[in-house]
This record gives sequence, structure tokens and C-alpha cells, in this order.
Amino acid sequence: MAGFRSFLKSGHSPSLLAAFVYFTYCCGVWVTNGAMAPYIKEALQLSPSQVGLMLSIPIFAGAIMRFPLGILAQYIGRKNATLVEMGGIAIALMYGYFVVKTFNDMLAMGVLLGIAGASFGVALSLGSGSFPARYKGLAMGLVGAGNVGTSVSALLAPMLAQAYGWKTVYGIAAVGLLIPVIVMLVLAREPDDVDKHANFREHIACLFEKDGWAFSVIYAITFGGFIGLTTFLPSYYYDQFGVSKVQAGQLTMLAAFMGAALRIFGGWISDHWGGINTLTAVLVVICLSLLACGLAGGSLVLTTLLLMLCFAALGAGNGALFQLVPLRWPAATAVAGSMIGEIGALGGGLVPNAMGLSKQHTGTYFWGFALFAALALIVLLMMRSMQLRWTRTWAEKGGRARAA
Repeated sequence: MAGFRSFLKSGHSPSLLAAFVYFTYCCGVWVTNGAMAPYIKEALQLSPSQVGLMLSIPIFAGAIMRFPLGILAQYIGRKNATLVEMGGIAIALMYGYFVVKTFNDMLAMGVLLGIAGASFGVALSLGSGSFPARYKGLAMGLVGAGNVGTSVSALLAPMLAQAYGWKTVYGIAAVGLLIPVIVMLVLAREPDDVDKHANFREHIACLFEKDGWAFSVIYAITFGGFIGLTTFLPSYYYDQFGVSKVQAGQLTMLAAFMGAALRIFGGWISDHWGGINTLTAVLVVICLSLLACGLAGGSLVLTTLLLMLCFAALGAGNGALFQLVPLRWPAATAVAGSMIGEIGALGGGLVPNAMGLSKQHTGTYFWGFALFAALALIVLLMMRSMQLRWTRTWAEKGGRARAA
């Protein structure tokens, strides 16, 4: 407890709280269509491949929008960038409430929901910007735990859709936007951790480095897997096991909550054990648990337990990766985080598509799980081949922060 108090005193804790609230809300809005997918599928009579496409659009759109928001944050400040983004989210939710009626409208709505998915890099940089290097992993883990918004959405959106209709959920979410806006205005303070005199090319230098792309590929597994599976699981539970739409959301919430909670642990243990060591263990667990999920499609209990294990590893991996980012790019964390988040989140958009196509063309979801497991193994081998150079240049053995 004394150590945690020391951590809070080492930076600006109100900004940390504001960033967490903002990111929690954005994550919840981002996966709203996934949480309500069984209702939308029934109302619009969609095929498995159409559901997969509908669920992938917000993920792809959010990934593409992350880097521009990170660049904007460099020039108008991270706090101001969050307020601009939340204005865009309000417009998106009003479009969903007043306009959406057809499948094509849902695809357009998915693009607009991507605005909420752009929040990641700015949220983490705003929350952790005032904390010293030795606490960056924990600070980013705490903000990143805003992924819990996905579990809140998975729990509440189906119940609200059942009671009031699925389009009304967009309107309720628009009213809820007042909470993060007020918190951001009152509590957040712009950190001073970025060199204000750095030019544009220095800010985007990570785009031209091998490490930037390596981090992005790892993140495509950890965060891409987290957001992609969270978006798809309500449909998977509903179709595979015949549970009710509300129960499908509740089961998804269990897995998503594990992923969000373990993100904090991933950041904390990476500060002590090293991000590279943590990611090694994480990728092994992801690979094995996904294969087991694909083989356990006949058991609801076993599938749920395996998914909770998989999501725990995905969450810890997210925290571990972003313990390494500020060590590798200490003066451009916001842009580096946005770029890595952008490329990495694109991987999440492949998950609903792969699952939907697997079901439609083979009659089973197994091959979707198997493909993702194989990719996790390939990424593990890539990381282990690069980690020796990392520990010789910018990190201690295992991926810990170097002493000041």
C-alpha cells in the first residue's frame, strides 16, 4: 500500500483517473454493435459473414483513426484532443439513434463508432505522462484497464436492448457521454513529458523503425485478439450454445472483465519482471487456450473457463507491451502508442471476419480459433528473435526499465 501511495504521488493522479474514465467510456461505445449483435442480426436477418463484416468495421475504423488523433494531440494537447474526439462520438451516437435502419446503415454506423476506438494512444499518454519511467508500466496498465468498458457494454447493452430496443441504446450512451466530458474538464491536466520543439519527422520516426512494426504485430495479437473476440463472443455464445441474448452478454462480460483487470497486473509485473518475459508467457498461454477453445465447442462451462484464461493472458499482454513503449520511445510516447495501437487494432478486425467465414464455409468456428493460435505462435518466435538486441540497446534484461 505504501508503494502504491508513492506511485500516486510521483505523478498527477487526477489526470490518471480522468484518462481511465474517458477510456472506459470509449471502449464501451466502441463494442456496442458487438454487444447487441444477436438483436441486430435478428432484426436485419444477417448471415454469419455479414455479422462478421458488421462487427469488424468499427475495429478497422478505430484503428485507422488512432494515429491521426495521436498527431492532433501533439499540436492541440492530449486533453483537448479527447474533447474533440468525444464531440465526434456524440455525432456518431445520434446517427445511430435517428438514422440507422438497414445493413448498409449499420456499416456506416460502424465507421462512426470507430471514433471511440481512436482513444487508446492519447488516453494512455495523458494518464501516464506525468509519471517517471519506473512507474510507466503501472500507470499505463491502470489507464488501459479502461478496457473494462467492453465488459460493461457486454453486460448492459443487451439488457437495455431487451427492455427498450437496440437503437435506443445509442441514445442512452449519448447521454452517458456527459460523465467523461465533465471528468476530463475538471480533473485532467496536460502533462509536460513531450518535447514541444520536436519536429513532425521526429514525432513519427517510429514509423520508419523495425521495432515499431514488431510492437504493432505483437499488439495485433494481444489487443487485436481482445477487442476482436470481445466483439464476436455475444454472437458466438448465442449461435454455438443457444443461450439467450442477455446471457450471451453476461458470459462475454466475464471474459472481457478478466482481460481488463489483468492489464493492470501485466503492467505491474512487467515493471518488475520485464515486459519481454511477460509477453513470452502470455503468447504461449494465448496459443494453447485458443486451440483448446476451438476443440471445446460442445461444452459451455469449459469454453467459458478457457476464454477467461485466454482473456487474462491477452490483458496481461496489453499491459506488458505498453510497459515497453515509453522505454523505447520516451519522447514520443503518444504518437508511438497511437501508431502501434492503430496497426495492432487492425488485427482485431480480422477476428470477427475469420470466425464468420469459418462458420459459414466449414460449419464450425474451430478454424477461426486455430488461425489465431497459429498467428500467436509465429509472433512469439519473432519476438524472441529480436529481444536480444532490445536488451542491449534500450532495456534491461527481460525488458525492465534501465536505471536512471
